[in-house]
Amino acid sequence: MSTPSTSTTRDTVILGTGCSGLTAAIYTARANLKPLVIEGHEPGGQLSITTLVENFPGWPDGVQGPELVENIRKQAEKFGAEIEMGHLVAADLSASPIKLDFGNGKTVHTRTLIVASGASARWLGLPSEQALIGHGVSSCATCDGFFFSGKVICVIGGGDSAMEEAIFLTRFATKVYLIHRSGSFRASKIMLERAMAHPQIEFLTNTIIEEVLGVEEKEVRGIRIRNTVSGEVSELALSGFFLGIGHIPNAKFFEGQMDLDADGYIKSHDNVFTTHNGKVIPGVFCAGDVQDRRYRQAITAAGTGCMAALEAEKYLEEHGR
Repeated sequence: MSTPSTSTTRDTVILGTGCSGLTAAIYTARANLKPLVIEGHEPGGQLSITTLVENFPGWPDGVQGPELVENIRKQAEKFGAEIEMGHLVAADLSASPIKLDFGNGKTVHTRTLIVASGASARWLGLPSEQALIGHGVSSCATCDGFFFSGKVICVIGGGDSAMEEAIFLTRFATKVYLIHRSGSFRASKIMLERAMAHPQIEFLTNTIIEEVLGVEEKEVRGIRIRNTVSGEVSELALSGFFLGIGHIPNAKFFEGQMDLDADGYIKSHDNVFTTHNGKVIPGVFCAGDVQDRRYRQAITAAGTGCMAALEAEKYLEEHGR
């Protein structure tokens, strides 16, 4: 796959090849905008590390995440979307046309830009954790909770995200351990009280994960934990390991040019319009998890990808395309 090269001005460039970016590619390609889609360091986004997806419309028997995103990719390419590898180094959103710098002299100019660069899950970074992603280790309770019906699982974290994940997972699991490295919590008082009052949730504080067990079996069978106060090391038998420590939106290159919230998510207006100092940035749109900290689903990502593409097409028509 080639890398972006200096060329004539593009009608539209899409950053990201996850569900939102590729859906935007389908729509802009069908509108004959010949989109250039930039594939970053996580091709396919979160779907690429998801196993069975059972909640995407049109797949009654479910579909593997990588297969779903690959099919969307093929559909986009069928209509003429051009996909290239690239890692954004800098961007000038105030330029007309918009200027994107990919380093090593690679610069692309575009009349419209759709930022669909997604958000990367925060992981603990344990080799055993990484080896078991999709085999009992997950960063999405909504996506994978159903597969742990009747089982014992754990959620890692101490903020609202962890509390929400743990409470949601009690719909399926018989028991949920909520494990936090500290004795205090970042979670709001109401969310913390709700989780602590739930009979199926047991809190383990001042506790860190040393290893996720089950690498050889290729499925989570437990965890090795250490109490940071007593130093005691023990093992817990469980079948699911959920991360509730948040996501990192891939929008850092737009700091100072685009309104971002305290955690780095794009502050979108009407879901797809980007703003700077509260004013809409002409020709720049966003889609998917880079601006969605609440839902983070494949179907909602696809929806905003469609919306961003239609708005880009409308913008170009209004400006003489």
